[in-house]
Amino acid sequence: MRLFLDSSAMVKRYIDEAGSDAVDALCSQAMELGISVICLPEVVSALCRLIREKKLVSSQYVILKEELGADIEDSEIIELSSGVISAAIAVLEKTTSRAMDAIHIASAIQWNADLFVSADLRQIASAEEFGLSVEIV
Repeated sequence: MRLFLDSSAMVKRYIDEAGSDAVDALCSQAMELGISVICLPEVVSALCRLIREKKLVSSQYVILKEELGADIEDSEIIELSSGVISAAIAVLEKTTSRAMDAIHIASAIQWNADLFVSADLRQIASAEEFGLSVEIV
């Protein structure tokens, strides 16, 4: 299975929260893992926010960032190609998606993902509108 995780799903690999077990199970079943090029900075942003909120300490951040780096090495990173940008614009014109969410959806479309995973209900609805098989976590 070609599994695509958006940032809200990817962060669940590093922070134990609702949906983390489901993401881990899906990743263990996947033959390929795809993420948008914007996923790495979005996940790092979430981890930095947790440090600011004192829910994560710097030593934990370093370990989690290393784990993220290892996962990225084994993932297919979908770049912002003209095809992704065109698909993102189509998503924005036909749905209520925000720009970054549309980039994730467009990346999954261009990569031909078998399953699109997100924790964002609005994004899941938009992905379904564009024919992606989806799972909410």
